[in-house]
Amino acid sequence: MTETLFISQILLWIAVIGLSLLVLALARQVGVLHERIAPMGALMTDKGASVGEPAPVLKVADRTGQILTLGGSNPMGRGMFLLFVSPTCPICKKLLPFAKHFARSERRSLDLVLVGDGEASDQERMIRDYHLEEIPYLVSTEVGMTYKVGKLPYAVLIGSDGIVRAKGLVNSREHLESLITADELGFASIQDYVSSYKPATVASPVIATSGASSSVGR
Repeated sequence: MTETLFISQILLWIAVIGLSLLVLALARQVGVLHERIAPMGALMTDKGASVGEPAPVLKVADRTGQILTLGGSNPMGRGMFLLFVSPTCPICKKLLPFAKHFARSERRSLDLVLVGDGEASDQERMIRDYHLEEIPYLVSTEVGMTYKVGKLPYAVLIGSDGIVRAKGLVNSREHLESLITADELGFASIQDYVSSYKPATVASPVIATSGASSSVGR
């Protein structure tokens, strides 16, 4: 009886060790796949001003009454990053802390401008809750309609020459950074960059990107 119990415990330990080794092997494979799969980045839509075209020139007052010029050549050589958000968009709120960090890290060459629409009181509450007082904030339906924004959060990168450099839905910090990366690489989006290095026989993956619906641009 004792011998049988001893043998069963040995077999049990062998099984546990085998399963542990299998889990480690699977974890290693997942890590390898993660390194090989490139991030898709912001999903670009085909509405509004196209990448490579001049951005529409708009003069809009921000929440403090200061007139901001969106689009057109910037004499200071600064670009502009428009981020369309809404107080009713949970993904937008989750993205705002990253947007603040993004504004600080890119402040030498790029101005972040937040754009929302709807009730001004709701916008002001979100600004207070997320401490966005230092970032220019426009409450404007006109801007969203001009850029044909249908889902949020959405971003448009405008170069210092007034040309649309990149644009797309941005659901994460990686998506925000992907627009800058795509522009630096000379592509409209990370998808275009990845596609340019894929063999013609390999089909592009279908990426499902969620986004909160927006009333602007409809």
